[in-house]
Amino acid sequence: MTTRRMNEAKDRYYMSLAIDLARKGTGRTAPNPRVGCVIVKEGRIAGWGFHKACGLPHAEAEALQRAGGDAKGSTLYVNLEPCSHHGKTPPCSSAIIEAGVSRVVAAMKDPDPRVSGRGFSMLHEAGIEVEVGPCVAEAVRINRGFIKRVIKGHPWVTLKAAMTLDGRIADESGWSKWISNEWSRKRSHILRTEHDAVLVGIGTVVSDDPKLTVREVSGYSPRVVLLDPSLKVSPGANIFRYGKPLVIASTRADSRKVRVLENAGAGVILLPSEKGSPALSDVLGCLADEGINELLVEGGSKVLGSFLSERLFDDVSLFVSPRFMGEGKPLCGEVRWLALENAPSVFITKKTLVEGDLWIEGTVKCSLD
Repeated sequence: MTTRRMNEAKDRYYMSLAIDLARKGTGRTAPNPRVGCVIVKEGRIAGWGFHKACGLPHAEAEALQRAGGDAKGSTLYVNLEPCSHHGKTPPCSSAIIEAGVSRVVAAMKDPDPRVSGRGFSMLHEAGIEVEVGPCVAEAVRINRGFIKRVIKGHPWVTLKAAMTLDGRIADESGWSKWISNEWSRKRSHILRTEHDAVLVGIGTVVSDDPKLTVREVSGYSPRVVLLDPSLKVSPGANIFRYGKPLVIASTRADSRKVRVLENAGAGVILLPSEKGSPALSDVLGCLADEGINELLVEGGSKVLGSFLSERLFDDVSLFVSPRFMGEGKPLCGEVRWLALENAPSVFITKKTLVEGDLWIEGTVKCSLD
């Protein structure tokens, strides 16, 4: 192996460690990205860090603090371009320069217009060697929600459902416990930990009164978003007992109901509505403004069907039970496509068979194009 290839392999190795560290911030960093950092001096790791939560020190600052004087003359690995602006914390590029780091290896440029190459420019001007690119595909993946929010103004949207082989997500009465097996239900809770918010419609809350919390696995519960145009939800619902939900309603909603829900701890956002419900595109824009990078949609037939028909989703995560239900609530509600070629499609990225249930993951190819 040539020296160049050995150096490239070394860069990929340390970058993979930085990305692993970045994952530790999952569920806590929004609206910020997930970032990990490793500082290497003379072949050993001198410092490391990751961004734990919004408002706390950035990954580079943590790693520099751990490295101390060893940061001078070192190589710093980070999965995203160091920031160059003052926010809740000082700019990381300045701290890197002051610490005397000799070389910075970043997986990708920060798409945030407040940074977008400015961090690299600051480092270059200070005489620091900068390389960009190792492990870029994985770096994009772990921050796909942040990237989409800052570029397109919407969070990354994952549609999640448990269904039977004939595509039913509940029986005729709306009852859906338990279509999937215990493993699938546990994996669903892991999915929640990987998203900043979970969205349902008022029909789900009325029929199931879900908690929408994370249970049986470690991790943080996402913020609950409720689509409730007419504010039919009761402040005694479980989503109020276990958190402070964000309720999206129509500007036509009763102002007295708004006050009741706000007094119960909810945030209420009123959006214009032409057909009774606010447009989903407006809802997603509003959630992006709230700093939500990744959104998990766990709604019923109507909500899932709406996201599908308007093609406002990026991922699907489907748990398929080996049963037939016959009559019942379909996955897509009353959605109609005039021709097969017009129906939305995804690229199946993973299939997992566990204890009879089939877990299917798929992605829309153009989500970050």
